[in-house]
Amino acid sequence: MSATLRPIGRSGLKAAPLAFGGNVFGWTADHDMSFRLLDAFVEAGCNLIDTADAYSRWVPGHEGGESETVIGQWLARDPAKREKVLIATKVGLDMGPGGKGLSAEHIASGIQASLKRLQTDYIDLYQSHTDDTSVPLEETLRAYQKLIEAGVVRAIGASNYTAERLTEALEVSAREGLPRYESLQPLYNLYDRHAYEGALQDLCVQEDIGVIPYFSLAKGFLSGKYRREADLGQSVRGGSVAGYLNAKGSRILEALDDVSARHSTQPASVALAWMMAQPGIVAPIASATRPEQLEQLLAAVRLDLSKDDLAALTQAGAEAASA
Repeated sequence: MSATLRPIGRSGLKAAPLAFGGNVFGWTADHDMSFRLLDAFVEAGCNLIDTADAYSRWVPGHEGGESETVIGQWLARDPAKREKVLIATKVGLDMGPGGKGLSAEHIASGIQASLKRLQTDYIDLYQSHTDDTSVPLEETLRAYQKLIEAGVVRAIGASNYTAERLTEALEVSAREGLPRYESLQPLYNLYDRHAYEGALQDLCVQEDIGVIPYFSLAKGFLSGKYRREADLGQSVRGGSVAGYLNAKGSRILEALDDVSARHSTQPASVALAWMMAQPGIVAPIASATRPEQLEQLLAAVRLDLSKDDLAALTQAGAEAASA
């Protein structure tokens, strides 16, 4: 597969149009399977791996950092892979005990812990996991400036920022001569469209901010495997999909089924291909825990949806959103 690389903002970094979501590493994908999936992902020509220092703190007995640790062990097994991939991780999410936000002190300690777990000398894309209004934007951006000057971070990004707060951050960067957020991670998929489409999308396109959406398959719902309550027990994440089991979700699945049938492919592939065609998108983030799931994700990169396909999917989502 030869995928055209897309620029991540004005950073100079370029990514294939699919990002591997590392939240599953060390959780629903054990070490051996994680290594196998990462190898296949890179061999397919993709390069952006997204993780966070908080992954997977939500699992009983986990402290956070498990995902970074697995990725680090994978990189250590074959150091030549480091130059083939972009490692994107995050700092600052308050997920209970230990959450310390985006203070300069926490960023300084957080980067060192992430570098150690990832067994690397630098992070390609270091991201603010969620907006922290308790810390001045200038303090956060100056902390990132020090990391960039030290050569341990190549570019910075934001996650879960509103259009207003992202605009404010860009203004601070320009006024103070500080690094700017080159990427944004919003919640975005065929079902969840309101958080990105509109002001945030317009801002990212206007300012050349690369968008790397999470929950691109709506927690697995858009794969089509969850169609009724009885299906929710198929995975440990099934319960979180229940909110999609409604008329809105059914209409979107029907549209995905129609387009999938025309292309002899799977709903997950179509859902991701639709996202890849949307304004501002660099690479949707999606996770896999088995090789056959990963193949469905990779198939999206090769899938050429027609204008009619894209229009039908867009309209299905729009109709569902107004229902």
